Amino acid sequence: MIFAEKRTPTVPAFLYSIEARRTGISALPSLFQTLTTEASSNVAPAYTSSSLFKQVASAAKTSTGVASSVMVPSPSEPGKIVMFSGEYYRACAVGGMMCCGLTHMGVTPIDVVKCNMQIAPEKYKSISSGFSLLVKEQGAVGLVRGWVPTLMGYSVQGACKYGFYEYFKKTYSDMAGAEDAKRFKTLIYLGASASAEVIADVGLCPFEAVKVRVQTNPGFAKGIMDGMPKLIASDGVGGLFKGLVPLWCRQIPYTMMKFATFESTVEAIYKYAVPVPKSEVSSGTQLGISFTAGYIAGVACAVISHPADNLVSFLNKSKEATVSGAVKQMGVKALFTRGLPLRIIMIGTLTGAQWGIYDSFKVFVGLPTTGGVVEEPRKLA
Repeated sequence: MIFAEKRTPTVPAFLYSIEARRTGISALPSLFQTLTTEASSNVAPAYTSSSLFKQVASAAKTSTGVASSVMVPSPSEPGKIVMFSGEYYRACAVGGMMCCGLTHMGVTPIDVVKCNMQIAPEKYKSISSGFSLLVKEQGAVGLVRGWVPTLMGYSVQGACKYGFYEYFKKTYSDMAGAEDAKRFKTLIYLGASASAEVIADVGLCPFEAVKVRVQTNPGFAKGIMDGMPKLIASDGVGGLFKGLVPLWCRQIPYTMMKFATFESTVEAIYKYAVPVPKSEVSSGTQLGISFTAGYIAGVACAVISHPADNLVSFLNKSKEATVSGAVKQMGVKALFTRGLPLRIIMIGTLTGAQWGIYDSFKVFVGLPTTGGVVEEPRKLA
């Protein structure tokens, strides 16, 4: 395999170093307190990307006051990140955390409108009227309700999804052997992504329940800090996981389609559209291919997972909601089509951006981009 050119990026040490976690991670609660306090207030978040990163950097400082960082070597250097090692999977998890958490938070306004269109179609009849009605009734803050549970929930989910996908893909390839891993590579993509998503959704579910309740019931709570205790008080701890099975029904097919379609699309692009081997393609072009393949995968994901998405929104609306009640009230046709155009736009853009961010992070730490080359499965020494 040909790896990316030599690079020595710096990332926060608390992501990798045990010692740094003991010293620097202690400052993180203050950051989360600031975020959750912001979410609990009746104002839109005032963070810019630069100010947020400054606070993250500040939280990563050691007891000596010097920002903790570790040089993450590229695979071509001594002390490199060994492919399929624990450090490799941690790097993939960090990339997944970034790409899912930030992108889902970024499309919160679209998500708010989508959820309300699914729950109250008689009131929110179209995309444009949905936006204007929300702003009229709740102000601009109405469009960003639930952004903190969204950020936190999908960061947890993304770390598990991408980290475990890479792990299961390697594990299943080793189990199949070199020849069958090539022959049945699509089945391996499907199995690895499904296995990863089962784990990822357990982490996402409580945050998703609070997010939907906050977004669709404006008087229920202002954010994660008051929303989760209220939900537990009204529905019990089990209420946080009430939507887990529908969430699995939505996310597992979505993720299977997302990863398998992405991998197959990237491979097809390099095979039929790029005249040179992947190793000779620039990093910028590779990242463009990642985004393109991700967008294509996102459209397919939106269509296959949309009925379950409608169910998740309906079930998290109230304590009394049931699956049979949702199907009866919405109807089968609406279950498959209500809010679908908006979700295609949202998920297509979201998925393309996720793969772009994820592979950008991999390149940043000296790892190759995802897909395009079928590797010989090998076990670690």
